[in-house]
Amino acid sequence: MNKMFNKFVEWFLRVAIAAGFLSASADRFGWWPAEVSAWGNWKAFEAYTASLLFYLPDWMVTISAGVSTILEVIFGIALLTTFKAPLIAFCSGVLTLLFAMGMVIGIGIKAPLDYSAFTASAAAFALSIISYESGKHKRH
Repeated sequence: MNKMFNKFVEWFLRVAIAAGFLSASADRFGWWPAEVSAWGNWKAFEAYTASLLFYLPDWMVTISAGVSTILEVIFGIALLTTFKAPLIAFCSGVLTLLFAMGMVIGIGIKAPLDYSAFTASAAAFALSIISYESGKHKRH
């Protein structure tokens, strides 16, 4: 494929994954209108997290909700830059895969399939490879 198309795909993956992370985080803080929100507020997001992590004590659910949101914001912003691109993309893939597996364990296989969680994870892993290869060529 040509170089320009590869750069477009890399850019598109970065923006799409970042937008997903940042949109979901904004939803948790009530920054989206109620009619388009999945959670709409932090309390509802924590309740959803508790349904996925039913086997953890409440205090660990609260920490998990907070850590996942902080990571999504950090990764979402970092994906819009080229800072440590392969590493950030790889970590984004791991985080999204953990979300998908949490959904499978907590509520079944349908949710991560419907929300394309496995697809998002695969896209992040692909971005990691593309970013690595793109950076490798620049050094030669």
